[in-house]
Amino acid sequence: MVTPLETKHISKSYGNERVLSDINLSLNSNETLSILGRSGCGKTTLLKVLGGLESPDGGTVFVNQTDIQTLQPQDRDVVYLYQEALLFPHLTVFENIAFGLRLRKIDEKKVSKRTHTMIRKLQLNGMADRMPDQLSGGQKQRVSFGRALITNPSVLLLDEPFGNLDAYTRSNMQELFKQIANDLTITAVFVTHNVKEAILMGDRIGSISEGGLTIYPSVEAFVESEKNGVQEEIEFWQSIDKNTN
Repeated sequence: MVTPLETKHISKSYGNERVLSDINLSLNSNETLSILGRSGCGKTTLLKVLGGLESPDGGTVFVNQTDIQTLQPQDRDVVYLYQEALLFPHLTVFENIAFGLRLRKIDEKKVSKRTHTMIRKLQLNGMADRMPDQLSGGQKQRVSFGRALITNPSVLLLDEPFGNLDAYTRSNMQELFKQIANDLTITAVFVTHNVKEAILMGDRIGSISEGGLTIYPSVEAFVESEKNGVQEEIEFWQSIDKNTN
């Protein structure tokens, strides 16, 4: 079975600062790995290396068992989703979502069918002709998701995609992503600094600290670990709960 994403001994430094050190990971098809870590720990750097946006100082990233550095960007089958929606302001919802299909010169009837299907999955019915400036923050992020997912990439890289959303919209987007990722058998790396979000989104969870990546065999192992700050957060919320009851 082909492994969608694998890294071997990835390292990356900026000047004298070692950001990533001997990073090894392997993801299965339709698996989401949540990566947790404090600001500045190297989460975004790792995503950029995984997507081929930056070259590692050492080690190799394989997508479908091929070294991505040997491929042209358009052939890597990896999509990077930022915190900001970054929609094309001059294109409608439909055209933003269909953009990747048009680049691949897909037949127009298939473009229309797949784009309208994605719009329904994103719960954006009736909004196909709207422009980005007519959308709420949550709606813009849904369109951004649709544009990323419609080409069914082998690997989806998400860099705190819900960080700018309010709590209610964030919760809805988390559930929507899990549903669509499962429907399309998406393999994803989901970066966040939010412990609850990491647990909710990930089939497995990893944490970055001092340049190293620790991947836990289960969510339970992650919660029970004393190295990632989860126990301190649980104790904090328990103390808040006691004080309010």
